[in-house]
Amino acid sequence: MTSDFSVHMDEYLPLRDVVFNTLRQAILKGELKPGERLMEIALAERLGVSRTPIREAMRKLELEGLVVMIPRRGAQVANITEKDLNDVLEVRIALENMAIEKACENMTEDSMSKLWVAAKEFERTTAEGNLVKMAEADVAFHEIIYQASGNRRLIQVLNNLREQIYRYRVEYLKEEETRNLLVREHEEMTKAIRERDVKKAQEIAYEHVENQRMGIIRSIHTDSNSETSVKGGSKK
Repeated sequence: MTSDFSVHMDEYLPLRDVVFNTLRQAILKGELKPGERLMEIALAERLGVSRTPIREAMRKLELEGLVVMIPRRGAQVANITEKDLNDVLEVRIALENMAIEKACENMTEDSMSKLWVAAKEFERTTAEGNLVKMAEADVAFHEIIYQASGNRRLIQVLNNLREQIYRYRVEYLKEEETRNLLVREHEEMTKAIRERDVKKAQEIAYEHVENQRMGIIRSIHTDSNSETSVKGGSKK
């Protein structure tokens, strides 16, 4: 394990949550690579904690789909596959269409203003180049739409799904071209919802998810080709 990350204590959070957040960020930022084994003892020594919070963090990361448990091998960072991606995004678009329909009915002027501010905030973060901040800003934009649906069960399911999508968002945001596209889609969706145009907003949401899917697949293939090149070069 050669990744460079460390734990940052927070007096307001239990140790298990601090460890969980540290490992989660390391995976999302690529400091812990897909397929990398996660050894409890090594992680505990690196972070200066016992194995108990490491074990608890692993269980939560497994629920989010960021870690998988391999029989007789233990935990490792989950790989991103096209099948997993397609499954998650199919569910997302179905639920998001419902949220958009409800939001168009229920969204207040105050929520409309917040949605516009969130769209501009995402645009601002793209200039910083911090992938995690961009992903969080994208989450914040869609969260306003979900909350405006007024359906607590729908919001709960979408929030659970959000954690599984988070990692894919980070992959998608690696390309500058797709980040610029996302800025435009946020603005167009905000306008459609303001005009209570459900069909238009849902069409934009579908294009948004489809563009995201294709961007992530390109990223997966690029990473795979890079890894193959490195392995091939090492044999020379």
